[in-house]
Amino acid sequence: MTKPYGKKDSDGLWNIPAADRNKEPILSALQNALPTGGLVVEVASGTGQHVIHFAKNLGELTWLPSDPDIEFRKSIETRIRDSALGNVRAPLNLDVLDNPWPVSEADAVLCINMIHVAPWEATRALIHGTERILSEEGILFMYGPYRRSGKHTAPSNEAFDLRLKEQNPDWGIRDLEDIEKLGERVGLFLETVVEMPANNLSLVFKLKR
Repeated sequence: MTKPYGKKDSDGLWNIPAADRNKEPILSALQNALPTGGLVVEVASGTGQHVIHFAKNLGELTWLPSDPDIEFRKSIETRIRDSALGNVRAPLNLDVLDNPWPVSEADAVLCINMIHVAPWEATRALIHGTERILSEEGILFMYGPYRRSGKHTAPSNEAFDLRLKEQNPDWGIRDLEDIEKLGERVGLFLETVVEMPANNLSLVFKLKR
């Protein structure tokens, strides 16, 4: 996995500055979206900065981070150990393209800043994998930059999209409406769109079987 924005310290702990900047706004959105209890599976947890912050502040939930990158999983393990939190499980080696996923059920699935640094197939796999494991009242929470009606929401997002495509032509900011259509096909309906700082959005999908 490419880690273009992260840095690793001498102890092998990865840090991404943006994760510290956006963790509080995302937490605020999660507080309004997540169930009051149950298991939250985080897809593409990266460094673990987010999951530790969320677990500290939403202690009634059990958190299961995951990442296909072994260095990131080691970073997550270190953060879990240092935090001494009892509501965070050991990270899974989960790639959204895996079928089936190495987890059978969840009350919520969380995915932050993944789909624009992955091919479109990963977005499809995220939606289908989520539908397979969500409980009856489960939600999918997605955060990141999105286009709306085929247009970027800000010039900075357009410039970011160009940089992403220069790095990898399969990457790029996705259309919210395309994701919404993917969800509807499997019974995941977009219930809420939350405006976030830095021209990002939080999307809350509810499962309706």
